Formats: sequence, C-alpha cells, structure tokens
Amino acid sequence: MKSKTLKITLVYVIISLIMAIVCHNLLTDYFFQSKYSYLFFLKDVFFIITTGFIFRYILSANEKKNISVFKKLNRTNEEIKESNEKYDIVAKATSDTIWDWKIQEDSINWNKGIESVFGYNPQEVGKTSKWWFDKIHPEDSIRMSIKLYSFIEQKTEKWQDQYRFRCADGTYKYVLDRGFLLKDENGRAIRMIGAIQDITKQKEEEQRLKLLETVITQSKDSILITEANSLDRKIPRIVYVNPAFSQMSGYQSNEIIGKSTNIFKGPKSDSEELKKLLRAIKNEEECVIETITYTKTKEEYWVRFAMIPIFNNEGVITHWISIQRDITDEKKLETEKEHLIRELTQNNKDLKQFSYITSHNLRAPLSNLIGLLNLIEDIPIENEELEEILAGFTKSTHLLNETINDLVKVIIIKDNPSMQKEEVSLKEVFENVFSQLSFQIELHKPIIKLKFDRVPLLNTNKAYIESILLNLLTNSIKYKSENRKLKISITAEQIDHQAILTFKDNGIGIDLERNRDKVFGLYQRFHNYPDSKGLGLYLVKSQVETMGGTITIDSEVNKGTTFTITFKN
Repeated sequence: MKSKTLKITLVYVIISLIMAIVCHNLLTDYFFQSKYSYLFFLKDVFFIITTGFIFRYILSANEKKNISVFKKLNRTNEEIKESNEKYDIVAKATSDTIWDWKIQEDSINWNKGIESVFGYNPQEVGKTSKWWFDKIHPEDSIRMSIKLYSFIEQKTEKWQDQYRFRCADGTYKYVLDRGFLLKDENGRAIRMIGAIQDITKQKEEEQRLKLLETVITQSKDSILITEANSLDRKIPRIVYVNPAFSQMSGYQSNEIIGKSTNIFKGPKSDSEELKKLLRAIKNEEECVIETITYTKTKEEYWVRFAMIPIFNNEGVITHWISIQRDITDEKKLETEKEHLIRELTQNNKDLKQFSYITSHNLRAPLSNLIGLLNLIEDIPIENEELEEILAGFTKSTHLLNETINDLVKVIIIKDNPSMQKEEVSLKEVFENVFSQLSFQIELHKPIIKLKFDRVPLLNTNKAYIESILLNLLTNSIKYKSENRKLKISITAEQIDHQAILTFKDNGIGIDLERNRDKVFGLYQRFHNYPDSKGLGLYLVKSQVETMGGTITIDSEVNKGTTFTITFKN
C-alpha cells in the first residue's frame, strides 16, 4: 500500500513539473524576457515538490485509515461467520425449535425443529408471525399475544411463556417459549430470536402428580411416607402424613414428622405382627399387618397397616409408603359374626337333635296308636257319637304320621349334604316314575313329550332325581286345568359343562307376583286342594341344591308353569 502511495505522489510531481516547464516556456516566449524568469520557475518547482509531500502525507493518512477500517471489517466478518457457524451448530444440536423474527418486516424463519418436533414439512411452514399465532391453541392465543406485544412495547430484553402449539397432525403440544429482543441504536425493537421447547411430557407428569396429590390428600385412608432406612435399623422416620392420618390418630403433621411410627405401639399391640413388619423392612418387601394401635390421647383402635417400598431407577429404595385403615368397626363386626356363627351352629345342632328326638320318639307311640285304631275298626260301635269321635281321631293320627314321615324325609336330605353320584339314564328314571304314577296317568291321560337325546346320561344321585321328577309330575297332574287337555314337556340339553332340565306344563299356574318368595318354602300352599300339603316343592329344591344344582320357576296363572333345573354334568 505504501508503494502505491509513493507512485501516486511521484506521478503527481512529475506531471506538475512537466506542466510547469511547458507553461514557463510558453509565457517566456510570448510575453516577456526577464532575468528573473528563472527564479519564478524555481519557485514553481519548490511549490510542486512541497504540495507533493503534502499530497503524499494526505494519501498516507487516508491509506492508514482505510487499512484500519478494512481490518475492522475483516474482524466483523469473521465474528459474523463464527457466530453463524455457532448458531448452525446449536440449531443442529438442540432439540428445541429456534425461530428468528424480523419484527419490522414481519418475517420469521424456523430451524429444523419445526419439522422434527411438530411434524411440518418445509412447504407448510409460514414465513410470517400470523402463521405462528394461528398454530397457538385458541384458549392460549389471546393471552400469549397480549403478553408478547406488551413485552415488545416495554422493550424488555428477555421474554418467556407457556402455551399449546398445534402439530401438523392436529394434536397440541405444551411448549415453553423463550425469546430475546434486539434493538437498534434508537432503541427500536427490530428483531427477536427465541427457542421453543417441547414440555408435553413434563406437563403430563405435573398433571399426574397433581392428581396423585389430590388422591392422597382427599383419601379417607391414612397415608404416611417415611425415609428409606432408620439409623437403628427399625421403623424409619415419617416425612409426610395426609389429613386423614391426623383425623384418625389425632396427631397433626408438625407433631409427627421426623418421628418413628413406634409411637403408635402400645400394651395391646400384636408383637408378632410388628416383628413381621420389621422383617419386611429389612428385606425391602411389601407387608400388610393388622394390630391394635393408639391415638394421641392413648385411645386404642384396630388398624390395617400396609408398608410399600419405593425404588428409584437404580433399584435403590428411597422411601416407604404406608397406607393405614381404621378397621375397628370391621373387627367388631367380625367378632359379632363369629359369635353369631357359633350360636347358629349350636342352635342348628340343637334343632337337628330335637328333630331326631321328635321323629324317632314319636314314631313308636304313633305306631301303637295306629295299631289300636286298626283293632277298633273290627269292633262294632253302636254309639254314633263315639264312632264320629273315633273317625276324627283316626284321621288326625294318620295326618300326624304323614307329618312325621315328611319331617324324616327333610332330615334325611339336610343331613346328607354330599350324596353319592353316578351315571343315570334319564330314560330309565322316567320309566320308573311312570310306573309309580301309572294309575294317575291312565286316569287323566296327559300328553307327555320327552326329549333326552342331547343328554342321555346325567351324573347325579338316582334316588334324588327320581324323587324330584316324581314330585314335579305329581304336581302337574294334581294342578291341571279343567278347561284343557293336560300337556307336559320334559327336555334336557347340554350347555358347556351344565345339564339343563326343563319341566313345563299348561296347568293352572301360580301367581308369582304375590308368591315368588314362598314357592319353595316349607308347607306353603297356593291352591285350596284337600290333599295339598305344601311339601313337594320344598323337597325338590332341597334335593336339587344338595346335588349342587339350582332350580328356578316361571309361571303364569291359567297358562302354566315351567321349572328349570341346572346341574353340573
């Protein structure tokens, strides 16, 4: 650069000297001849050389200034280049979505995060702030835009906000947006650079924790959180209690935090249960115990006490969560239930013994009475009044005998809860039943349809199934309608592992709206028939249940009755 300045100066001096010589010669030739003309020429030369040095100095100073400006521009360009390289590296390295908003031009640029985080294609991404604001959730848009423009007006350098940003698939993500404002020399906001961070998982976790906190604080069960371990290797110290704990124990949180749950131990606490708890704590495993504990005022109550270990990602225990429930009322009910069961068991034994005594002790004198009455029948009685009395006495004696026989049947069924079962042919069973009722069947000639092809064999007690079908068939004949021919349908089918026996007739039926709860009761009669005792259906239900089955009834007055019996087969 210095050689260039020198060259320019030399060119200036040479051209000036040539011009001075030419001008001096011309003026001397045409205008005047003087002895002083040579002096004038020397003065011009001196002026030219002097101005040459001045010109060189000015050029040299200007050159230095230009060099300084050039170096400064180089440094600035290097800094800009380095800054852009750092920006590109950060933009590639971070998972955040970086944006650059030129406010005056309303031009905004996004990095690759707008594609990777929110799923937008480059062609879909807008270049103005309107596209940005349109993607903000409607419930957050007004609040966020007001806050942002207020920030720009106040010219605050740093800004941040949380809102929901719409993805390309229409879903929303929670984001944390941070921005930095750039201003010109007049303090006017010209540019804003920011980064959007996806905090959806963080928000969901916050909401989950808030929900768990609500559950804990609103729970009716007492909840304690303790340290992982204690110094004396016993029950750890408490670090948190919920309101239900204070209500149950009487201790406020500030009175109990930092203390061990050993303070609830008392004279009646179950030592074995507490040892079980200590073993679980030592082995870092879940444990549930029931014991008597004590309130702040030393009142005892039963508690179901559960200890659950909490581990971190490395599998190291960090805390214990204890869930306690006051089971005092439950224990009282359990005690009352046990006492009631003992009483009912004893009463059942007493009743069974009474039934045996009644049925057996009455049978001998009753048999004697029947025998004596049979003898009296052979003796002629002339007194009509005495004959009428003896007839009534005979009838009452026979009724009493039938009642005793019914009682014996019930006792036999109730005293044999597990009857021996065998493979029984339903066809053979009905042949035996029909032979026993041959007179009634011949007399009334009912239409009977049997369908046993799907269940030819039934795994049950033969005597009981015969008794059941005998009672049901007898009832159908006894309670037939006088206005139509008696029809009886008996079918059997297999569904999964169950045999379903359906017994249907078109008799006079039963009013179930009034009598459903009484149908299978003992000595329950629903029709005024002279030979109806109300024992048959009671025996049927008892026999069915003794064999592990169930029976249901569906009946309508003057239309008929259907019994459905279900057995495991």
